[in-house]
Amino acid sequence: MTETMTVLMPLPSADFDPTEVAISWQVLTTQGIQVVFATADGQRAHADAMMLSGQGLDPWAGVPGLKAWPLLGRLLRARADAVAAYRRLEEEPSFTHPRTWAELRHQDYQGLLLPGGHAPGMRTYLESALLQGLVADFFDQRDARGRHRPVAAICHGVVLAARARSKVHGVSVLHGRRTTALPWAMERSAWYLTRYWGRRGDPDYYRTYREQPGEPSGYRSVEAEVRRALARSEDFVTVPRQTQGFWVKTSGLWRDRPDKAAPAWVVRDGDYVSARWPGDAYTFARTYAEMLTTWRGD
Repeated sequence: MTETMTVLMPLPSADFDPTEVAISWQVLTTQGIQVVFATADGQRAHADAMMLSGQGLDPWAGVPGLKAWPLLGRLLRARADAVAAYRRLEEEPSFTHPRTWAELRHQDYQGLLLPGGHAPGMRTYLESALLQGLVADFFDQRDARGRHRPVAAICHGVVLAARARSKVHGVSVLHGRRTTALPWAMERSAWYLTRYWGRRGDPDYYRTYREQPGEPSGYRSVEAEVRRALARSEDFVTVPRQTQGFWVKTSGLWRDRPDKAAPAWVVRDGDYVSARWPGDAYTFARTYAEMLTTWRGD
């Protein structure tokens, strides 16, 4: 009997993107791959509530009785299928009783998946030395064929990978790799939309990190930070303008589905796969499941 493959998905205590986590979990488990969750303190994690409901993103969100009528929120929140997957995930024992980051060892898992999210609760995850060291172990440790265990990262999860420094080479584990992540154009569009037309309480809700005095616009964006970790700036792979369906893939208005990959953009480099945002989640997870199966040799 073939042994079940186990993938580790570390999470922050709060504010992760529900689509990137729940759809990835759903696709992998449907393929017979077990997903193990872990948080800093071993308590269950909670998704970004605004991405679940859409409430709180509109300029009238603070007006009594109007918060429940989102407009921008309907555009930006998780789609109904992702919310349904998240509600199922909330009943999953491995999610409700996660492991702690401190007890994790890379050799206990066949793969690693790093989800994203943009709200403030993500910072402890992105800045964790424990997680950065764990990511480095996944990239550094090789089998007899020179392969590392498959790693997947989406959106801000790529930032965590970019910050992980190889214990062998002393540079980012993504140095010399090709990757994608949340493009500045997408991050800026969502930020401007909510900053100037949406919520007033936290106009920087879509910016996990803001520029410091003297830094150019976008310097702290996901794309800019990841590019700085790479061997060459061009190793950050965006959708070429000549690509069929360029507008569908880049506008942020369409998301992929189980039977429709056209809006997605996923980049694979060996046993590492990356994607940009929740709109890539199905294709991203399906590509990763195929990688895991190939890596095992099924």
